[in-house]
Amino acid sequence: MLDQGNNTELPAIPAKRYFTIGEVSELCGVKPHVLRYWEQEFPALNPVKRRGNRRYYQRHDVLMIRQIRSLLYDEGFTITGARARLEGPQARVEASMSHQIVRQVRMELEEVLGLLRR
Repeated sequence: MLDQGNNTELPAIPAKRYFTIGEVSELCGVKPHVLRYWEQEFPALNPVKRRGNRRYYQRHDVLMIRQIRSLLYDEGFTITGARARLEGPQARVEASMSHQIVRQVRMELEEVLGLLRR
């Protein structure tokens, strides 16, 4: 398994819609039982459950798991502290800033595309 202290060694997330718990375990460097525990501790982490209670994670779930992993393993947060960080006002500010950055980059890329099409 991957070194739990280094997010840079995590593999890229493939272009898929759904991931099994085993795939997410490999992508995030944590064991499946840890993922099931985090589902109980972090309300925002809520994979789709299908036949036989099989979990299917989406891309945003994988990104959240990587963020939780970073908070817990790299930054030394407790479960309670990580939950507060993800749900608190700071998380909303960070999400808003991220959305603004994405919008700005998209506008710039559309301008470049427009120039290239000329």
